[in-house]
Amino acid sequence: MPTVCIKWQKQVFPGIEIDTSQPPMVFKTQLYTLTGVPPERQKIMVKGGILKDDTDWSTLGLKDGQKLMMIGTADEIVKAPEKGPVFVEDLPEEEQAAALGHSAGLYNLGNTCYMNSTLQCLHSVPELKSALLSYSDNVRGNGVDQASHSLTVATRNTFGELDQSVRPVAPLHFLQMLRKKYPQFAQQQNNVYMQQDAEECWTQLIYTLSQTLTSEASEPAAAQMKELFGIDLVSRVHCAESGEESSEAESVYSLKCHISHDVNHLHEGLKHGLKTELEKVSPSLGRTAIYTRESRINELPRYLTVQFVRFFWKRESNQKAKILRKVDYPLELDVYDFCSDELKLKLQTPRQVLRDAESAKFGLKVEVKTSSSQNIEGSSTSAGESSSIDIDKADSSVPKKQLTGIYDLIAVLTHKGRSADSGHYVGWVKQDDGKWIEFDDDNPSIRKEEEILKLSGGGDWHMAYICLYKARVI
Repeated sequence: MPTVCIKWQKQVFPGIEIDTSQPPMVFKTQLYTLTGVPPERQKIMVKGGILKDDTDWSTLGLKDGQKLMMIGTADEIVKAPEKGPVFVEDLPEEEQAAALGHSAGLYNLGNTCYMNSTLQCLHSVPELKSALLSYSDNVRGNGVDQASHSLTVATRNTFGELDQSVRPVAPLHFLQMLRKKYPQFAQQQNNVYMQQDAEECWTQLIYTLSQTLTSEASEPAAAQMKELFGIDLVSRVHCAESGEESSEAESVYSLKCHISHDVNHLHEGLKHGLKTELEKVSPSLGRTAIYTRESRINELPRYLTVQFVRFFWKRESNQKAKILRKVDYPLELDVYDFCSDELKLKLQTPRQVLRDAESAKFGLKVEVKTSSSQNIEGSSTSAGESSSIDIDKADSSVPKKQLTGIYDLIAVLTHKGRSADSGHYVGWVKQDDGKWIEFDDDNPSIRKEEEILKLSGGGDWHMAYICLYKARVI
């Protein structure tokens, strides 16, 4: 094997062996290790021109000690980082929590999964957290009892711990205040705290917060519970037998999805829940009669709570039994059909703006027909002609934050088991980045969206008990 001398820039590399049985690429690789010049950048001057990758060594007549010149620029030397790698576990706990991408889990303090799942789902509402942050430790509003005040403070503090901690949180103080305000959650059997109904926990907590966060002590930030979760219903109460008819109005904090043999989808269950029968005294008949109550939504909240009525009291066993029937629910819920005529009228313009905006997002041309009766008009060359409208301009004609009647699923509280007083509750919460987290007490784990839709029941697996939807607004 001949040895050559390579001159590159101001450097000389003597005694480099060339294995002429190997292609020139092998030789170039040798030079790369010496100079840092990649083979594709190397230009090596030999007899007849530049050494090519397929050149036959025997045609060059190389001699021992022959000097060859190489031209080429070396790769830039990678500099050591100014700061060493920082591991997540070395960050302050608040930064670790942010890097984690979701809040911490909650320790089960003895059959408290019903409480943990409720807290995790409600913790997903940023406006509720903001309202709680404005609530004072020391000042109680008029008519607010000490137990309600203490439970509200405990809720605020627990939410704060969830946001700031990367390790699981022990909600002991919250549990104590919950049991103090609502002693039914302190029931024991054989000296062991009993499992409780998550829907009852959810309802009682929302009710308490609606009392405390709308008091004068927390104005103006917290006078939002009605706006956040409240649903106004108007009902027509009719007795077919007597012909009596009256109207009623009420405010509730959830819609009920009634489950029967002909209910396969949430939409059908809600329809059943808004039409019920009741028995009461008829003034004209002078005795009890059957009345039908047909309800319509007259005002919508920012966050719509839907409860699947899966539990009922079974007299034979003297306990709550569970309806296991599969009831599908959507990621996007449109409640327009359940609204009163008055509310439907209010929703029409925002819904049109939303449709136009979504069409524009997908690159579709937005067209409307101009007429004096339309709320959103495009420019046209003559009456009745269709023309494109500017979405931004159209949106500006409508006040901000208007509801559309369309909601997106952000949390699901599930129950696994056959009785409300046993089994296991879990919260499934959608994060800001779109991923879902299963909060199984102190063990959060990432889940796919298709897994959320499989929580519809039909067996012994986790099934939706409460769904929380967030309003799509313009």
